[in-house]
Amino acid sequence: MDWLSTITGATGSFLLTIISFLVVLTVVVFIHEFGHFWVGRRCGVGVTAFSVGFGRELFGWTDRYGTRWKISAIPLGGYVKFVGDLNAASVPNNDQLVHMSAAERAVSFPHQNVLKRAAIVAAGPIANFILAIAIFASFNYFSGRQVLEPRIEAVQPGSAAEKAGFKPHDLILSIDGRQIETFADMQLLVSSSAGEALTFTVERGGQTVALSATPNFVERSTPFGKQRIGLLGVEASRDPSAIKRVSYSPLGALKSGAVETWNLVERTLNFMRRLVLGWESADQLSGPIGIARASGTAFDVGGVYSLISLIGFMSVSIGLINLFPIPLLDGGHLLFYAIEAIRGRPLSEKAQEIGFRIGFAIVAMLMLFATWNDIVHLGTSFLARGT
Repeated sequence: MDWLSTITGATGSFLLTIISFLVVLTVVVFIHEFGHFWVGRRCGVGVTAFSVGFGRELFGWTDRYGTRWKISAIPLGGYVKFVGDLNAASVPNNDQLVHMSAAERAVSFPHQNVLKRAAIVAAGPIANFILAIAIFASFNYFSGRQVLEPRIEAVQPGSAAEKAGFKPHDLILSIDGRQIETFADMQLLVSSSAGEALTFTVERGGQTVALSATPNFVERSTPFGKQRIGLLGVEASRDPSAIKRVSYSPLGALKSGAVETWNLVERTLNFMRRLVLGWESADQLSGPIGIARASGTAFDVGGVYSLISLIGFMSVSIGLINLFPIPLLDGGHLLFYAIEAIRGRPLSEKAQEIGFRIGFAIVAMLMLFATWNDIVHLGTSFLARGT
């Protein structure tokens, strides 16, 4: 059963991995779809179905508004289906729309003005970002943070830092004009900037010094598999005075949660930029198997705390991905609505149909590619265990 340990990690069980994965995905998907649902209801749109998962319904119930709430057999997503939708992707049911009564059109999603439709669609990703902010803010408020000032203890020989002229006891003040407050801040920027020249402002002996360094590419193991990151080659200060405990007021915790969420967004967008430019490898993209491995590892290593942190991370990822302007995703719908607002009328049915087909093909190919990456990573891990 070595293949199971390859999927779940050294000590995690297969069942625990599956349960952790379902918890993470269900929470993230439910919050996303609830965002659509909540704003849709506030806009007076009728909701026919709210599903966690796709495919055959396993169990469910119908509320007093006529919405069918259900758990479906394939737990890899979910959807809200509004009155007037043909399917889970919110493609308009044109045959049904032309035969609607005035009362039905009043609660039909396609018959709402473009502003309402845009608000309903955007509410899903926004709900994901709100969830992430709430998770990170709650951790910071109740537990505080232990941070390490960005002071260098030692410089590794032959590293990018040594070539740039870094010295022990240097205090990093900023990178490319961005203020650095903790050693983790520095690591975050450096790790996502491999091969790119960065300008550092450091304090050395009471004076300010400007240094330029290009982080080296290194490969590290993560819960999602092998990841290529940038490495500067410096060690953090070991002086106890460099460690600080930060406590937060409710407002301060909320701000810190928003900053952490934005950092994840910025890092993801930077990765996508580097991927397009050919500076990153597409084999770092993970699919459902990779998420399952990460879920199992998170719970196995850090328990519920780590699993909730992963939910925050995944919520940001799902929210951001859904904003990409690809037909079928929320961002694709928003693109269509932007075109409609500019033109004063929606795109033709044929144009929208072609767009949705292209979007489906893109999403399907990305899912297949990411899943293939997961399988390759599993195979590599399995062979490594065998040796």
